[in-house]
Amino acid sequence: MSATTVNDKYNAILQAAIEIISEKGLYSTSISDIVKKAGVAQGTFYLYFRSKNALIPAIAQNLISITMEKIKEKTKDHADFMEFLRTFIEEIYNITDEYKDVIVLVYSGLAIDHSMEIWETIYKPYYQWFEDEMQRAIANNEIIGQLNVKWTSKMIVNVVENAAERFFIGRDQDITREESQREVFHFLQRSMVAAK
Repeated sequence: MSATTVNDKYNAILQAAIEIISEKGLYSTSISDIVKKAGVAQGTFYLYFRSKNALIPAIAQNLISITMEKIKEKTKDHADFMEFLRTFIEEIYNITDEYKDVIVLVYSGLAIDHSMEIWETIYKPYYQWFEDEMQRAIANNEIIGQLNVKWTSKMIVNVVENAAERFFIGRDQDITREESQREVFHFLQRSMVAAK
């Protein structure tokens, strides 16, 4: 089997699982539902996943890959860190809105399987990328240098994602989306830029 065929089947199973589990829930979805939707044999499923629950980390990994790809594309030409941060926040809100059902699925699946530590492993390259952006900003004197960059990069990613999830998933919408994004931006800006 060629690498393309392997990737195609894996992706077909993954996308079918995302659609069906989002619609029916993890427990109500059978492997036969997934393989039927994916157009593959049931035995093919087990070549990639040992069980239905094993899909959840793969779906989480897929979501992080999509997130990083979209954000990197949108932020690649940023003029400075504050422009980068503003775009980052905008894209996290866009992605959370678009993939809210998948995010809920992943959180619930990882919690059921007691595998939240997998989430940290999946996030590692994402955190590292954000950390690199912060290091550049410190080198350019755009943000204060007295930050624990490793810790702060994780905290910023989590704050932005949490705000977006509260808005779109928690329906915490006593302010508009634009106001919510602006509040998050100003909060982070105040914590990273030296007072003049």
